[in-house]
Amino acid sequence: MKVIELAEPYDKSVIYPGKIVLALGFFDGVHRGHQAVILAAKEQAKRLNAKLAVMTFDRHPSVIFQRKDPANLQYLTPLEEKLAHFKALGAELAYVVKFDEKLAHLAPQAFIDKYVVGLNAVGITAGQDYTYGPHELANMQNIAKYAKDRFEINCVALLEDGGKVGSTSIRAALDKGEVERAEKYLGYPYETTGIVVHGFERGRKIGFPTLNIETSNDKRLPAPGVYAVEVKFNETKESFVGMASIGYNETFGQDLAKTLEVNLFDFSDMVYGQKVTVSWKKYLRPMVKFATVDELIAQLKLDKQATINYFEKIN
Repeated sequence: MKVIELAEPYDKSVIYPGKIVLALGFFDGVHRGHQAVILAAKEQAKRLNAKLAVMTFDRHPSVIFQRKDPANLQYLTPLEEKLAHFKALGAELAYVVKFDEKLAHLAPQAFIDKYVVGLNAVGITAGQDYTYGPHELANMQNIAKYAKDRFEINCVALLEDGGKVGSTSIRAALDKGEVERAEKYLGYPYETTGIVVHGFERGRKIGFPTLNIETSNDKRLPAPGVYAVEVKFNETKESFVGMASIGYNETFGQDLAKTLEVNLFDFSDMVYGQKVTVSWKKYLRPMVKFATVDELIAQLKLDKQATINYFEKIN
């Protein structure tokens, strides 16, 4: 998949010269609703003998419209992950557009002229709630007016599954620790990628050695708590099951930094510096401040058994 970055006003020489069908959206999470849009665009591209292209933005529009600090924004799928999903779904091109003041203030007609027709799109596919400017003007109901019969329009209905399948619903589920509900909406387990770093080795001293995982600030973590997880080492592709905690280690003191720690079962290798991917499978319990370390150890034994029981059940 070829990735092409654009910034307003873009350099026309970088545009793919052939016919494309564009799947349009921000696509945070690339959840089941997004997948439906991209796969519908794939069928449209096949029918129109064009390449499948997906357009997204380099940052969330709220950075401009709501003046949010980009350093504090957390995504379900940061750009690198998002692009990997696009490729897996069959995209041949990905346009990553810089969302800045210049782009934000393009009139709807100008956006369609430059970022659809200007990219040689013979068709577009988008969800019914897609907008390309002010909601009341630049919506899918009005797009034919701006298209002027220059490309085919395919509008995909919103996906419902006990509620709208959307990025907002998935964020809300993760913020409650409901990783199984998030997986239902995503169509795949929610994942966090990070690097194994040195910690305080408290877990090792009490018989539960952990991998301390440093994650990117722009990636949303599930709510603090203890979870059953599966961990894949990206280099070797080996996977192991275990239990993970997100929290502040309050049993060992106050005002400690939030950490992500994973205790893998039947694993004792030294893997500092390695990249791992954590798949969040099931929420087990909230974080608790224990009165003694012995109480913590007793609970960790229960957590381990609950994790073993969970994986035995699903397997």
